[in-house]
Amino acid sequence: AASCLAADESFYPIIDEALYYFQNQTLDSITPEYINEQEAVQKLMNLETWLAFTTRDFTAKERKNLQDRKYLPRALPIAYDGLAIIVNNANPDTCITVKDFRHILLGEMTKWNELNPKSALGDIDVVFDNPLSSTVRWCVDSILGGQEFKNPNIGAVKTSAAVIDYVENHKNALGIIGSNWLNDKRDTTNVTFKKNITVMGVSRLDSATKANSWKPYQFYLYNGNYPLIRTIYALLNEPRSGVPSSFAHFCQLPKGQKIILRYGLLPRTANMNVREVIVNRE
Repeated sequence: AASCLAADESFYPIIDEALYYFQNQTLDSITPEYINEQEAVQKLMNLETWLAFTTRDFTAKERKNLQDRKYLPRALPIAYDGLAIIVNNANPDTCITVKDFRHILLGEMTKWNELNPKSALGDIDVVFDNPLSSTVRWCVDSILGGQEFKNPNIGAVKTSAAVIDYVENHKNALGIIGSNWLNDKRDTTNVTFKKNITVMGVSRLDSATKANSWKPYQFYLYNGNYPLIRTIYALLNEPRSGVPSSFAHFCQLPKGQKIILRYGLLPRTANMNVREVIVNRE
């Protein structure tokens, strides 16, 4: 396997930054490939890479398969990220409940006026980064309990950047991206999300108000207020400790964790209690 890594495209901003520091410090060279999560795990299973960044651990079957081939698969949790729901700046709706988000994905709610009777925006045009991305899989597993999307207006563009562009140019769009895409690089406090879109507040309760809805700011990931939280893993299968292993460990070290913090994600070493989403199924 080449000395490269595969990562879900939604982690591009953060992996890119961490690699820059790692390569300057160690002078090791490592080539990242940003693809969808499914392909990243496939490459690891096919021994085409030794390291993949994903939002899930190995499945029992994948782990056994690698162990049977005499490998030692390891999953290192490195960070938490929020799944952000974004809308066009012209959309007056700025908060949503987890339950309504679920209704939208299942196609039980397809128009903006079903969310807000005053809305004149027509169909809710849902857009994801990639049909095989970690974002899609996480929504299916954690929000829909394994059911597939049923909304006829769900589409996917190629990348997270394209989701932001799409939402910026379509008033009725609702986009779903990893929160590390939202940070404005010029803002060192990490509290201004990209100016050209609106990030929705998300509520666990039955009706969303500004007071009970939270945005994926670091602190709300940390205290568990923001409901859509995922763990980011470095999945390693390197038989000896080479460059991929050193980079995965670098991400866990204080310096790597600092980069993660600077990008608006929550470092794993923040000792956080993460509460998983539980959606009422009524």
